[in-house]
Amino acid sequence: MKNVLLIGLGRFGRHVARQLVELGHEVLAVDTDEERVNNVLSVVNDAQIGDATNMAFLRSIGVANFDVCFVTISANFQNSLEVTSLLKDLGAKMVVSRAERDVQEKFLLKNGADYVVYPEKQLALWAAYRYSADNLLDYTKLDDSHSIVDVRIPKAWIGKTVSEVNVRKRYSLNILAIKKNGTVTTNITPETIFEENSNILILGGDRALKDCLDI
Repeated sequence: MKNVLLIGLGRFGRHVARQLVELGHEVLAVDTDEERVNNVLSVVNDAQIGDATNMAFLRSIGVANFDVCFVTISANFQNSLEVTSLLKDLGAKMVVSRAERDVQEKFLLKNGADYVVYPEKQLALWAAYRYSADNLLDYTKLDDSHSIVDVRIPKAWIGKTVSEVNVRKRYSLNILAIKKNGTVTTNITPETIFEENSNILILGGDRALKDCLDI
């Protein structure tokens, strides 16, 4: 369990707060809007009305005591940038800030953010991959050229063993797991047989994934 400070209770901030609580973390949520604060009181462990661009206010809530600080302010990038910088000045251990454009991401990283989330861009990328391929079920981008994909097992592989398909040697891909009927198997051996109605999770380079799996 971690102690989390979350600043900004727009739609994205509320979703993050809810997920953090469901994962078992302690969350203090902050916003300048009283209605937004009241709306999350039943979800988070504590919520306060306050101006996070005010150093005295941030100091009063003990920024350095939190394991992670999220800055999820929307529609006011200047405030987001100021809060990110102030959090670091006050000794925040980790600051995760939201960006809405590429240029914002660069400024946030330069002004104290340890990590930047870009929900619109990340969701757009996921949706483009997910719904433009017939057999792709899920997709996680690891860096500019590597991903993990969850795909239906190609028909040509069914009945063959991992050794026979040999995607590691042919494409430098790594099979992480096989899923069937809600069960995930990670103990993959060269003798493992690909079965119908199964999915596989594969890690590798984007070009190799596309060439091998036609995604």
